[in-house]
Amino acid sequence: MKIRQASQADLLNAKKLTEACAVGMKQLGIFQWNEHYPSIEKLQQDIDLKELYILEVSNQFLGIIVLSEKMDEEYIPVSWISPSEKNLYIHRLATHPSSWGKGYGQKLMDFAEEFARNLNYTSIRLDTFSLNKRNQKFYETRGYQKLEDIYFPKQSAAPFHCYELVLKKNSL
Repeated sequence: MKIRQASQADLLNAKKLTEACAVGMKQLGIFQWNEHYPSIEKLQQDIDLKELYILEVSNQFLGIIVLSEKMDEEYIPVSWISPSEKNLYIHRLATHPSSWGKGYGQKLMDFAEEFARNLNYTSIRLDTFSLNKRNQKFYETRGYQKLEDIYFPKQSAAPFHCYELVLKKNSL
């Protein structure tokens, strides 16, 4: 298993993976991703910004994660625990439905948390769909604190819960 930064050659595989995830989630009654999100343009931007990482096992493309320093405008009104100065934002964490339950999501989050600690980020911030109870438990078990809700109308009328994991206690 290896996790590496995505290259331009990974774009179509990343899109296929997110499409498979959208189908898999819909089969579970979770209408989180759709034809608008994540778009191929968004994934292209993730690659261009060097923020998209790929998880491969035996040369199989099984997961992606986006690690960004940029705070999306939807996050601005949230009352975060730590100051909004040196935070890492996680987006588009996905593993292929054929590999669900095998711990690859955990491996991607382990990678993200180690990445954040090595670069001295104050905290990790993310959001997850309010109707995806499995994801909420996943993040809460890892120590993430649930904060306020935000909305992405193109994705769903239901809210997304924001979460934060503080890495540097002394900075608060």
